[in-house]
Amino acid sequence: MATDSKHLRVLIANEHLPRLEQITSFVAPLGHDVVAREVAPVEIARLTREERPDVAIVGVGSSNDHALALISKIVHEACCPVIAVLHDPDPAFVAEAAKRGVFAYIAHDDAEELQNAIEIVLHRFAEFRNLEGAFGRRAVIERAKGILMERHAIDEREAFDLLRQHSRRTARKLADLAQAVADSHLMLPAVPLQPHPPDSSSG
Repeated sequence: MATDSKHLRVLIANEHLPRLEQITSFVAPLGHDVVAREVAPVEIARLTREERPDVAIVGVGSSNDHALALISKIVHEACCPVIAVLHDPDPAFVAEAAKRGVFAYIAHDDAEELQNAIEIVLHRFAEFRNLEGAFGRRAVIERAKGILMERHAIDEREAFDLLRQHSRRTARKLADLAQAVADSHLMLPAVPLQPHPPDSSSG
């Protein structure tokens, strides 16, 4: 993600080429690089992966379903935030677009309003990615704790203490160490079940 919100890589998507040109005409003067323009939902995911834009702008034309499909494809790549540009306010579309993962919308072609929206969504997207990363790190730590509990026959607190002590001793981040435990566990054989001792009470 680019840190300079005044000069970004922008992907523009819309169902009609003339509308693409129209949106480009008020995006480019903001100083951003339009790295891709596309009308087909089937192609937009590939372009998003290849171009890695900082922000995507989806123009809403005569077909809401087409615009929603474009939004869904871009969001699925989880690469950048999406802004919808509407001709007129459309609460029903905005509600559905929000479900698909759009980060913001503007109701008309206004360069200043678009730049303000970009500033906001970049901040929100960064927060989202940080939160997503925190959840991911927590999941890895929980998985590593479970592995250590199984391997060493210890409880959850002891497993976490073991991770934390080794993290301090090796100067490695806790999440990195947990990931190493989880990765190495994939190559270890399963712990064999211990046979139960014979029942002495039975004849």
